[in-house]
Amino acid sequence: MKIEIFMNLINRNLSKFAIIILFLILATGFLVRLYKFNGPVADWHSWRQADTSSVSRNFVSTGFDLLHPTYDDLSNVPSGKYDNPNGYRFVEFPIYNVFQAGLFMTVGHLTLEEWGRMVTIFFSLLSAVFLYLIVKRRQGLLAGIMASFFFVFLPFNIYFSRTILPDPLMVTFILGSIYFFDLWINQNLKSKTENLKGILLFFLTLIFTAGAFLIKPFALFFMLPMLVIAYEKFGFNLVKKWQLWLLAILAILPFGVWRIWMQQYPAGIPQSLWLFNGNGIRFKGAFFQWLFAQRLGEMILGYWGLVIFGLGMIFAQKKNYLFFISFLLASLAYVVVVATGNVQHDYYQIPIIPSIAIFLGIGSAFLINPAREIISRNKTVPILIVSILFMLAFSWFAVRADYNIDNPSIIVAGAAVDKLTPKNAKIIANYEGDTTFLYQTKRSGWASFEKDLPTMIKMGADYLALVNPTAADINLGKTYKIVAQTDQYIIFNLRQKP
Repeated sequence: MKIEIFMNLINRNLSKFAIIILFLILATGFLVRLYKFNGPVADWHSWRQADTSSVSRNFVSTGFDLLHPTYDDLSNVPSGKYDNPNGYRFVEFPIYNVFQAGLFMTVGHLTLEEWGRMVTIFFSLLSAVFLYLIVKRRQGLLAGIMASFFFVFLPFNIYFSRTILPDPLMVTFILGSIYFFDLWINQNLKSKTENLKGILLFFLTLIFTAGAFLIKPFALFFMLPMLVIAYEKFGFNLVKKWQLWLLAILAILPFGVWRIWMQQYPAGIPQSLWLFNGNGIRFKGAFFQWLFAQRLGEMILGYWGLVIFGLGMIFAQKKNYLFFISFLLASLAYVVVVATGNVQHDYYQIPIIPSIAIFLGIGSAFLINPAREIISRNKTVPILIVSILFMLAFSWFAVRADYNIDNPSIIVAGAAVDKLTPKNAKIIANYEGDTTFLYQTKRSGWASFEKDLPTMIKMGADYLALVNPTAADINLGKTYKIVAQTDQYIIFNLRQKP
């Protein structure tokens, strides 16, 4: 009975304190994302983080040439075909890097890497706000707050929403585009003021949609809710609405221009076709085990979240069910089409977190305010509390190792290279193709022995750095001068004999 009274009190006052509650969620979410905030870029998925941050570092050192972004890796490993002596890096349009490098140069105080994390944290929390607004508009205030809560506090999302990756920014653009599109398309344009508001909402939708595409074309999957919104408003007559065609063309145009521009620099374009089904894993047993059992069931939902998630699928409002289920269908289509990428890299699941948070929010709202003819709050609220606690605990247990630095020798060795070699030296920082070690040196070069050493010296290699050296590594000192040697690293000058 006490639970019933307490929940009635919350429900009566929820609308009064909604902004305060949301602020507390965001403030606490910001604080938990500061865990190991100043750590080196050598944690989980540091390879992709290092590549992203090195583009920003080059903007700082050589200027903001957005049409010719460069990074540290000069090898043929990313493209699989061409050496990359200029270090071109043509993947996402460098919006994220402009924020990271720009804030570092104008504000300072933090390191470049810390500014990268701060950018990701800010946009992740902005995503939580958009998610709150979207769900509140369609399912109610309580579901909106709970969806925001789960998006902010899922341990999987906490980790990835403080990494130096462009994907969380893409999520913000996707959610912003959906929210502003919903407002725009449901405007009643009867006055000049409303017309001006409609124009503003159109351009906001356009900016967010185009931004999402420029970061990653996979954003296309997550525009399905926008199609549903248009269908709700116009039915199949949506194909006759020139405004929708104009929006679509203008949103996709910058991405198309960027992709055409990129083709001039094939050495800077990483291979990508393998992401779809390069190893033939789609619909194999391992596909379902990795994505639905390990990633969704264990890492994201911590097992116990499946209960809340399932209830959310059942109790979404009937009039908005197609809208909400479109998030889930978009996520499902994405992981099926981009099968190998999603299996191989868990950060590829970043875009599906809003969909999961939505149904967790709806399921939680039902457990807080269940249909009394079905079950009482005295039973559902304890179920919700226990489920959330166990979900967060088990999910944290599964992802906590992501923060670890598995090989601290690369940090020490990188600092030694930076201290002992000229700033313009080109380095072979062998780490089996992983550019994390190379990033620590603050030099351009190669992350593997892509060719024999004499050939790589002709290509411009000046120094060789190896971590945790073996006897065979040390034996290279008979051919090349050893600059420095410890148990953690050995550095050779490839231009000098011993």
